[in-house]
Order: sequence, then C-alpha cells, then structure tokens
Amino acid sequence: MDHRFLRFLVLAVLIIIGGNLINSWLFPRRPPQARAPKADKPAAPAEKGAALDKPAQPQAGPEKPGTSPKPEDPAKPAVPSEQPDLPPEPPQPDRLLMLGSLDPSSPYRMLVTLTSRGAALARIELNGRQYVEQENRAGYLGHVADARTRGEGCRIRMVGPGSPAAAAGLLGERWTKQGDQWKHEPGDLIVAVDGERILGPETLDEALRVRPPGRQTTLTIRRGDEELTIPVVLSRHPLQMVQPEGNDPLSLLLTLRRVGDRQLKTAADKSLLVGEELEGIDLWSSFWEVEKAEPHEVVFRRLLRAEQIEVRKAYRLSPLPEEKIKDPFAPAFHLTMSVEIRNAGSSGRELAYQLDGPTGLPHEGAWYASKVSPASGLAGLRDVLISLGGHNEMIHASVIASGKTPAPFQDFGAQPVVFAGVDTQYFAAMLIPRVKEPGENWFELAHALRVGPVPSDDPRLTNVSCRLVSLPQKIEPGQSLRHEYDLFVGPKRPELLAQYGLSSVVYYGWPIFAFFAVPLVKVLHALYWLVPNYGLAIILLTVLVRLCMFPISHKQAVNAQKMQMLAPEIKKIAEKHKKDLEARTRAQRELFQKHNYNPWGGCLLLFIQLPIFIGLYRALMIDVDLRGAALFGDQIRWCSNLAAPDMFFNWSGFMPDWVNKGQGIFGLGPYLNLLPIATVAIFNWQQKKLMPPPTDEQQAMQQKVMQWMMIFMGILFYKVASGLCIYFMASSLWSIAERQFLPKPAQPVGPQTRADAKAQARSDGDRNGNARKGRDAR
Repeated sequence: MDHRFLRFLVLAVLIIIGGNLINSWLFPRRPPQARAPKADKPAAPAEKGAALDKPAQPQAGPEKPGTSPKPEDPAKPAVPSEQPDLPPEPPQPDRLLMLGSLDPSSPYRMLVTLTSRGAALARIELNGRQYVEQENRAGYLGHVADARTRGEGCRIRMVGPGSPAAAAGLLGERWTKQGDQWKHEPGDLIVAVDGERILGPETLDEALRVRPPGRQTTLTIRRGDEELTIPVVLSRHPLQMVQPEGNDPLSLLLTLRRVGDRQLKTAADKSLLVGEELEGIDLWSSFWEVEKAEPHEVVFRRLLRAEQIEVRKAYRLSPLPEEKIKDPFAPAFHLTMSVEIRNAGSSGRELAYQLDGPTGLPHEGAWYASKVSPASGLAGLRDVLISLGGHNEMIHASVIASGKTPAPFQDFGAQPVVFAGVDTQYFAAMLIPRVKEPGENWFELAHALRVGPVPSDDPRLTNVSCRLVSLPQKIEPGQSLRHEYDLFVGPKRPELLAQYGLSSVVYYGWPIFAFFAVPLVKVLHALYWLVPNYGLAIILLTVLVRLCMFPISHKQAVNAQKMQMLAPEIKKIAEKHKKDLEARTRAQRELFQKHNYNPWGGCLLLFIQLPIFIGLYRALMIDVDLRGAALFGDQIRWCSNLAAPDMFFNWSGFMPDWVNKGQGIFGLGPYLNLLPIATVAIFNWQQKKLMPPPTDEQQAMQQKVMQWMMIFMGILFYKVASGLCIYFMASSLWSIAERQFLPKPAQPVGPQTRADAKAQARSDGDRNGNARKGRDAR
C-alpha cells in the first residue's frame, strides 16, 4: 500500500512539472530586449524624499500650468537670452495642495494630495462606496493631522474636500503671499474627542480607531482664541491607491539625469538603483514654488540658478461632465502630469530627465491574497509591470526584494514603452506617455525599482515602483523639453482599462481559461443586476453553468453507474487471468464492448469540464466587483468581502504568530473561517455518496488516499475567498442532487447475478400464471 501511495505522489509531481513544460512550450516568453549590463548587486536605494509632514526648513519653489489635452512639441520655443539675468529665489514654504474630492456625487473619482517638497504626489484616495479599505474598519475623519504638532492637541494641516472633516466645517492651514514672503495661518487645533483629551497625532489616531463608521463624534477644537464643540459623522476609510510609507520616497519624483557632459552613472554601476542626484541639482527634497493652485490644476516651478535651468511640473485632474458622473466606466481615473525643462542658459545643452513611478500602493489581504501573474515564480501583492510595444514584462516584488532585479530595458526600437507602473490584485497605477504618434519612443531606459526596505516577514510586501529615463535631447537657449503623462489609478475593470489602452493588465491565465472566464464574468454581472447580491448571483451562475453542462455530467454519472455494475465481472476476469495480462485486457475489452462502456469516458468528460471550471474560478478570483461585496450586509463582519475569507472569528489574541501571519501551508491567518470547513465537509459527503464501495484492495487504498487528500485540501482551501467557497459548495450540492435523480443502477453483472435473475424471472412468471388462472375461474 505504501509503494502505491508513493507512486501516486510521484505521478502528481510529474503532472505538475509536465504542465509547466507544456505551458512554456505552447506560450513561450518573448526574448528580453537588449539590456544594459547587470550590476553585481543592486544597492539599497537611498532616501529620495522625506516623509510627508516631516519637519523641514523652508526653501524655494513655484509652478505653472502649461498642460493641454494633447502633447506639445518636445522643443518648445521661448524668448532666447544670451546673458540671462535670473533673479534670486525667495524661500518657499512646505505646502500641501489638493485636487478633486472624496464626495462620490462630485465630478471627480479621487482626492489627490500634492506636496511642494519635490513637487511630488503624496496621496491618492478613491471615492465611492465600493472603494473603501477592507481591513481598516475604524472611523475616518480625514488625513488631517499635522505630524509636526508639538504640545497639547493635534493641529489640522489639510482638510480634503468631501471628507467628514470638511462636512463638519473644520479648517486647515492657509497660505497667503505678501510680496516675496508667505504668511501662514495655522489650522484648527483638536484638543478633545468626546471629552477624551488629545495630546498629539498619535492619541487622535487611537481615539478614532475605536469609533466605528457612521457614528457621530464630538470634537473640541481651538480656532484662534475661541474654543468650539463640533459634531462630526465618521465614515469608512477610503481606499488609498498611493500613499506615503514610512520614510520611503513619494511618487512621481523627478530629477535631471543628464546636463551637458554630466550624467548619472550608467546601468553597469550599482548606483543606478540608488536614490541620488547630480551634484548641485536638488529636485527631490527641495521645496518648489507653487506657481498656480486651482481646484483642478496645480503647477510647481523650480529654478536651478547654478545650472540655469527652469523645471516645471503640472498636475491636472479633469472633472467629469454632469451626465457622466454616475457612469462607473467613465474615464476619470487618471491624473495628468506634464514635465517641462527649459534651458535658461546662453548655450545649447543635452538634457535628459529621470522620472520615478507611483509608490505605496495598497497591499491588503497580505495573509490570504493570491494574484495571477503572466511571469513565472511567486507573484507579489504589488509587482512592477512594463509594457514594451504591447508585450507586458512583469517583475515580481519578491524578485526585486531578493536583489535579482532584471537589468534595465533599453534599445527599444520598434517596441517603445507603452505604459509602466505597479500592478496589484484588483487595482493598478500605470504611467502612460501621451505620445503624438504610435510607436514614438521617449526613453533610453526603463526598469523596476525597489523603493524602500525589504520587509523581514514577507518580501511580497516590498514597496516597488518603476523608473523611466528619457533620451538625451539637445535643447537650445530659451527652448524646452516637454512631455505629458496620464497616471491611471483605479480598478482593473476591463471596460475601464480598454479606454486607457490597458486591457492587457487583466490576466486570467492561459488563453483557454480567459476564453471561458470573460463571458462568465459578464453573466455574473447580469445576474447581479437581477438579484443585487453577489452571493446569490454566484449561486445562480453555478446553477446556470451546471445546467449547460448537464448532458456531459449526466453521461459521466451514467458511465460511473455502468462501472459499478461491471465491477464484479471485472474482478472475476482479473482473478482468472492473473498471470496473462494480454488475455485479461482482451477479456475486459470484450466485456466493455458488450455493455457499451467506454473506460475513458469519465476522464474525457472531466478534461472537457476542467477549463470551464478553472475559467469560472479565475473569473471569481479576479473580478474587482466581488471586492467589498457583502453576503449579509456591511454591518455584519462575517462574509463582508466575498473576495476574501469569511473571517468568522478573530483568534489572533491566542494563536501563535506563525499561524496569524498566514505564511506557508499551515499559516492559517488571524481568523477562524467557517466556509472552507463547510466546503471540505460537503466534498467529503459528495465522495461518500457518489463513490461506489471498494471491490478490491487497490480501490480501498485509493479511497483512503482520497480521504487524506480531503484534509490536505481543507488546509489549502482555508484562505480561499468566500465567494469561491460559495461556488464550490453550490457545485458540489448540485452534483449530489443530480445523482439522486438518476435511475437506480442495475444489478451487478456476474454468473451468480444472472442465475439469481433467471430464478427471479421464473418466480415472477409462475406468479403471473397463477393470477391468470384465478381470473379465468372467477
């Protein structure tokens, strides 16, 4: 029995390896582009920009619009000047600016926070009921706290439009310019929450953490010399698509890669991945001038006097027209950014810039999430994705964290960078160059980038991004190099991604799986329109799929019944021809032909069903609409997110850390999940109901192996999304019910069975004859 079980395990491993080999043969990966030589070991990136709200001394910086719906010419003429007279720059303050709103009824889909430090993107929060944090269930006031607060209370720095703080009338800091100087008016000071004293940003976070969303909370604030009591209704935390992470650099940081003969080190140098700038060029940590600040557009400006170069970064968030506000597929999930570098000197110079992508994307569900990836290896929760001429290259976060980052892509030729960014399970943040003509190339290099330190417990959580290096261009005095980008930050909805040219970001696996998954997702959404509950919609979709496959499954069940009926005869043939394999095979073939039984029918039908079931599995695992979809309503924590485990009970308080972390096979996570246990119980019931009793030792051994496999499946299924558990349970119950409606199997075929049948027939005939005689006598 042991050697048979060992053969079973070896065969399973060979099947997995063979499947991977067939996959690599049928769908070979495109050869990589010519790349620069790889460094021995990429060094850890240095700090490129300080954390948001970190205390710093004022420096300089403004900005200006200059964005347009279409890209302008790369060389933008300006008034030349032989001896430019550049006035001294006044000190610039450390400012935060906001675009958009958190109000779902507004013409915006997001709230964008910008900082004058490095003219960087600090935070993007999506609005809408569906786009909320799934793990943080505390009340949300807004990202209002000023980390620079010292002393009693917590100073409010910024109040985002559409946030609970804005609805309550709280005020943040204000800046007004008087000549060359900036005047600062501090925001409100929160001194108490429901009478609980606040001593700083940390105690404010602690006070809000224990207050649920929807609850009215009373804030005591000081505004100038006046103390006010203001009621505020907290909300759910909106999903942060981009956010600061510790001291990691912020998003969309820009620096000059080349100025004349000076340039940053080449890809052969370890310093390519290090956060450094050319000497004398401080664009990452300096404060830029705010040249323009409007509700939908902010322009930053930075003058490098020593280099006689003027740099502008403009951000624009276009509002939706009124008739499109309620359209979930309206293309409003993007932030437009333009880069303009002007040569303010007296001679022409070659200039090139370096632009880093988005950072701090969400990594929710670290203990249970599973992402499908086109690249080999273990996918991270946020991976770098670079599209070269329409072919996607994905670099996993775990690969970047290990220091084995592929060398930068270069020599693009006819396959330029189409988009580059960071991909997560349900969302993506992609930089899309707004080129004038398809196939136009702006870049010399493109590569993945590790932004912060590698988490010791899970490398998949590494904060990663991409880096784009522009081609050097000779810019004459007074002329400019100008490029424009769209930064898509939103859900991976196929209808939405198609409008941005990002359809390939959604990946279902092999093409045959996508062939079934795409229509099944559309059917699921149609069923949700009929019954506005995705749990019920999944059950209806399972029933619909099983109905369509009923002829196949019915034939498979009938085939299994025939096998059960022929089992005694097969056993007799095996005993009769123990030592003659050829005779045994011939006798079995004659028996199968006599009873019209195909021994391969069950396997063939299983292979026909497999792509459909896996396609449905992938559809449920990738569909963003299941994220946050509750089975019983938002107020009940259990099954409140069909894209995650059901989380019936939080046992993290008394379970060991290796269990709570959710890593490895036996890392079950911090919650007790009931649906996986129910799924495996139904699987076991289905096996006992449908599997015939063993007729020999080999079948008995196989059934024992299946029982152990059920326990192993229970461990593997423990962290599966609750929506998938509903699908598996509904499908198993359908199989059990389907078998109940089949006709009862005939009596087993065999010599004794046939004799009993003949005797029964004679007895029935005598009984019928006596009945006829009785009728005639009457």
